[in-house]
Amino acid sequence: MSDDVRLHELRAEVGRVGITPLAQLIAADPARAADFALQVWPVYASFARQRYDRAALDWLFRAAAAAHSERRLRALFDGETVNVTEGRAALHTALRGDLSASDTARAAHRQALEARSRMRAVIETLTASEVTDIVSVGIGGSDLGPRLAVDALSGATPGRFRVHFLSNVDGHAAQRLLAGLDPKRTAALLISKTFGTQETLLNGAILRDWLGDASRLYAISANVERAGAAFGIPPERLLPMWDWVGGRYSLWSAVGLPIALAIGMDAFEDFLAGAAQMDAHVLETPLPRNLAAWHALTAVWNRNGLGYATQAVLAYDDRLKLLSNYLQQLVMESLGKSVRLDGSAVAGDTVPVWWGGVGTDTQHSFFQALHQGTSIVPADFIGVVRADAPYPQNHRALHANLLAQTEAFANGQASDDPHRAYAGGRPSTTILLDALTPQSLGALLAMYEHSVYLQSVFWGINAFDQFGVELGKQVANKLLPALAGDAEADDPVTRELLRKLRG
Repeated sequence: MSDDVRLHELRAEVGRVGITPLAQLIAADPARAADFALQVWPVYASFARQRYDRAALDWLFRAAAAAHSERRLRALFDGETVNVTEGRAALHTALRGDLSASDTARAAHRQALEARSRMRAVIETLTASEVTDIVSVGIGGSDLGPRLAVDALSGATPGRFRVHFLSNVDGHAAQRLLAGLDPKRTAALLISKTFGTQETLLNGAILRDWLGDASRLYAISANVERAGAAFGIPPERLLPMWDWVGGRYSLWSAVGLPIALAIGMDAFEDFLAGAAQMDAHVLETPLPRNLAAWHALTAVWNRNGLGYATQAVLAYDDRLKLLSNYLQQLVMESLGKSVRLDGSAVAGDTVPVWWGGVGTDTQHSFFQALHQGTSIVPADFIGVVRADAPYPQNHRALHANLLAQTEAFANGQASDDPHRAYAGGRPSTTILLDALTPQSLGALLAMYEHSVYLQSVFWGINAFDQFGVELGKQVANKLLPALAGDAEADDPVTRELLRKLRG
C-alpha cells in the first residue's frame, strides 16, 4: 500500500466517523470501555476516549500489517540495519533482554552483561570510599533518561549516594550545583557517546578542575580512547557505549550508572527486567492486542487523520514530573523527519509537538486552553494506582482530579452562557501503573520506545538518526571565533547581534 493510498483510506475512515461526538461514540458501544483497554504486566491503558470506532481501529491494524510492522519489529530485535542512513542496527532491546536468536543480538547482549558487571564493580568501589555525592555530566539522551529515572525511583530519604545532574553549558548551572558540594566527597561521571559533545567537555573540565585531580572522574563513552586521552581517566574507570545504541535509548546501558548509584544495582536490574517484559509483549503479541501498536496507531490517527498538531503528556504523580521532558526528546528527535527512508518526501505530517507537565499543578496553568481553547490537544494521562506516600486523602484527591479531567475532556458541559460552555470531544488515553516501581517504569518507557518505532514504520521514516541536531552545533562552532573577536560572521543579522553581545 503506497503512502498516498494509505492516507486516502485513512481520511475516508475519518470522514466516516465524521463529527460524531466522542461521548456519543462511547454511549453507542456499551462494551467499549472494557474492549478498548489493555493490561500488560503492571501497565494498564484505556483508549476508550479516543475519537475512533471499531471499524476505524480494524482499518488501522490492517494498515499497520500492510506496512510489515511485525516483520520490522523482528528486524529491530535481530539487529538488522534499521538505522539505514547511518548503516547501523538499533539494539537497545539487547541491553535489557535476550529475545533474539541472531548472532548480532546475542553478541550485543553479552556485551551488555559485561558492562553491567563492570557497573557493579564501580558501585562497590565508590561505596567503599568516602564519596557521598555523584555529579552526572551529560546532555540529551545522556542526561534526560537517567535524570527521569533517578527522580522517579529515588525514595523519600536519600540512599547511599546523592546523585546530581549537570547538562546545560551555561556556567551558572555548574556554579549553582557545585556551591553545595564538597569536592573531597564528590565523584563525577562524564557521559558522552562520541566524547566530542561541547557541553559535556566544557562541564567536564569544570568538574575536573573543581575536584582537583582525575581520581574521582569516571566516563561512559563509545570513544573510550578519546575519553581517556582528554581527561586522563584510566581504563578501569571507563565504561563502554556502542554505536548500535542511540543516545535517547541509552539509559539501559552503562549510561544508567547514575540510576544504579541512586537506587542500587539490583533495582536497576529490575528496571531492565520491566522493559524486557514489555519487549516480549510487543514482539510476540499480534497487533490488535499489542499495547505499543495501539498507542502508535492512535498517534497516527490523531496526527494524520484528525490533524492535531500537538500532543500533551500529563502525569498525575509528582515523581513523574520529568516524564514529559524525556518523552519530548524520545518522540520528537526520533520522528521529527520530513523524508522517507529512500529520501523522498513523506506524504502528510509526521510528529506533533510533544509537551506537558504534572497534575495537579498544570490544571492551574495551561488546562484552560485545553478545555476551552480553539485547538484540540490529545493527551496521555498517566496515573499510579498505589501510593507510597502516607497521605491517603491526598492520593484520593489526585485520583479524583485525574478521573475528572479525562471525563471533562471527553464529555464537556453545555451552558446557556457561552463563557461557561465546554465543547468536550478532547481525546485522551489513560495509562495506569499498578505502582511506581523500577519494573513498571521500565515497562512504561519501553512501551513508548516501541510506539515511536511503529509510528516510524507506518510513515516509512528513520527513527534513529538525528541529523537535525547537528546543524545548530556546526554553526555554533563556527561562531566561537567571532565571539572571541577573532573572526566575523557571514550572516548580517548575526553580525549585528555579535556587536551587541561583544559590546
